[in-house]
Amino acid sequence: MTSIRTLTIALASLMAVPAAFAQDTSTDTASSSSTSGKRFAVVGGAAILKPDRDPAPGLKIDGDVAPVISASWYATDNIAVELWGAADKFNHRVKADGAGKIGTVDQQPIALSGQYHFGAPDKVMRPFVGLGYYESNFSNESIGTDDAHVGLETAKGAIATAGVDFNINQTWFARADARYLKGDAGVRVAGQGTGEELTIDPWVVGVGIGARF
Repeated sequence: MTSIRTLTIALASLMAVPAAFAQDTSTDTASSSSTSGKRFAVVGGAAILKPDRDPAPGLKIDGDVAPVISASWYATDNIAVELWGAADKFNHRVKADGAGKIGTVDQQPIALSGQYHFGAPDKVMRPFVGLGYYESNFSNESIGTDDAHVGLETAKGAIATAGVDFNINQTWFARADARYLKGDAGVRVAGQGTGEELTIDPWVVGVGIGARF
């Protein structure tokens, strides 16, 4: 709950950015070079990853917060290709009904997406949507016993993105976004594949600060 509260406060702060900087942005647009034509952008921030569903009846996986980073190339002012990923691992507690915590697992997703950014590049608020492919590596699984250790293979699948950029000036902007990762991870027991798959389909909700070049 502390992680969610922290991100909520950060998001509320970012929502105030357009009002605070709208006048400055308007002035800068008239007096300096336009945002239009800039082809590269980088964004750094933080996000919470929360599974959309329980992996199995009686089992739950907690969410976690980690730093995230992205780099985008704009083919036009509205169409971009983004490489996005976690700069560190999300650590999850695995809990069972009636038993509490039974283990932990880390995951670190990376994704490549095509995006469409709506409106003119100099607008204070620019919503965007995206669709692409992601992989999420699982590591440091501490689930099960030594003789029956549970491991997870890399999850792979589609990622959908929706977000909004808040222009501060021609270089700097704030961002809030949400990503949905749809994919399964194969389950191994004692190093052997089981033919079963783990489905958690997480949401990743984040905020950050970016720069255009």
